[in-house]
Amino acid sequence: MAWWVWVLAAFLLLLIEFHATTAHIGFFAIGAFLVAVIVGVGIPMPLWGQLLTFAISSVVLLIFVRPIVVRKLGFNVTKVVDTLIGEQAVALVDLPVSAEGKAEMRGSTWTARNVGETPLIKGQRCVVEQVVGLTIYVRAS
Repeated sequence: MAWWVWVLAAFLLLLIEFHATTAHIGFFAIGAFLVAVIVGVGIPMPLWGQLLTFAISSVVLLIFVRPIVVRKLGFNVTKVVDTLIGEQAVALVDLPVSAEGKAEMRGSTWTARNVGETPLIKGQRCVVEQVVGLTIYVRAS
């Protein structure tokens, strides 16, 4: 194939990558650009050699370069938008030590577990220590 066909294939793969945002397909685009450069420089290569070069370079880039790129760009970091730890809540019922009940925080009613060493009485303020699912773990403030 001509070098410009590989360039078109690379741009098509980049376009797909921009819409998919998977950080996978772009490495195949780089492989296509590599073959375009090799063919464009004038190195004689049959079609099967071009396809083999494309496949091998793309897979090698995907396996060895992608983890580095993902780590450098921070794609592997889960961003926390908001945390409830340290927030104030108000016990809606009496909560003995290690008991579960209800607490109000930010205008919503939550299932709350008292992880402190003292019991909480109804209306007492408490601090959120941990959040697991829809349960807040609280202790006296």
